[in-house]
Amino acid sequence: MPEAPLRVECYAGYKADERPLRIWVRGKCLAVEMVEDRWYSPGVSFFRVLVTGGDRYLLKYYEAQETWELEGFRAATANLRH
Repeated sequence: MPEAPLRVECYAGYKADERPLRIWVRGKCLAVEMVEDRWYSPGVSFFRVLVTGGDRYLLKYYEAQETWELEGFRAATANLRH
């Protein structure tokens, strides 16, 4: 996936950058409604987040460099009613 400009604003509780609150992708601010999943590797944290509007983003945080990367994206699917 091509690298996209990304900025992340985080909640800082017992540690810095504990969880994403808002993300800016290509200049657009998106509120994080829910952190659906998170997992850790040595020096790296991953967050799968649901944003307002239903899109999902997979974010990768490099702790030593304090940088974020967009690792994946899934657009919201339309609700089908029968």
